[in-house]
Amino acid sequence: MFTGIVEEIGTVEALEFEGDSARLTIRGPLVTSDAGHGDSISVNGVCLTVTDDDAAASGAFRADVMGESLRRSSLGALREGSPVNLERAMRADDRFGGHIVQGHVDAVGEVVSRIHEDGWDVVRVSVPEAFSRYTVEKGSITLDGVSLTISGVSAPGESPAWLEVSLIPTTLEKSTLGAIEAGSPINLEFDVVAKYVERMTAFARD
Repeated sequence: MFTGIVEEIGTVEALEFEGDSARLTIRGPLVTSDAGHGDSISVNGVCLTVTDDDAAASGAFRADVMGESLRRSSLGALREGSPVNLERAMRADDRFGGHIVQGHVDAVGEVVSRIHEDGWDVVRVSVPEAFSRYTVEKGSITLDGVSLTISGVSAPGESPAWLEVSLIPTTLEKSTLGAIEAGSPINLEFDVVAKYVERMTAFARD
C-alpha cells in the first residue's frame, strides 16, 4: 500500500517489450537505498515489484510489467529518459500523509487544460464515464501516483466527464505534474473506499 506522497522523481533507463509484457529499468537512488528483491515501488502510480538483488547498490531497479498493467496505465508510453514519480510501499510505523493508494491504476485519463493561478496551477483531467461516479468535490484522487484533493467535478451526465485539481508549488516541484502538459495521458486511481462501499451497497439491495 502507498499514500500518494512522491519521494523522488526517477528516470527511465530502459523499457524492453517482450510480447504483451515489458521489463522496465528505473534509476531512483532514494527509493532503492533500502530496496531488495520482491519489494514494491510505485512508478507513476503503478505498483511494481523489484526483480533484481542489487538495486540498493546500483541505485536503479528492474521490474516486470504485465500486459494488464500496460493496458490499464500509461507505462507503455514511457521512453528512455522519461521522468517518473516514485514511492516506496508504506511502512506500518509511517505517517499517513496522503490517502489509501493501492498502486492499482483504474484507467488512463488525459490532461484537458492547465491554468496558472497566483501560486498554483489548476489542472483539468478527463475521466472515463464508467469511473466518473467515484469523483466527488473535496474527495481524493491519485494522478500518476500523486495523492490530490479534487477541487471540481463535472455535473452528473455531463460528457465528457472531468475532474479538476489545484497543484501547489511543492507538488509542482516534487513530482512530474509540474511539467505535464495538455494532451498528456495520466494514470488514474480512484478511492478504493468508494468502490468497496458501492459493491457492498449493491449486495445489500439484492
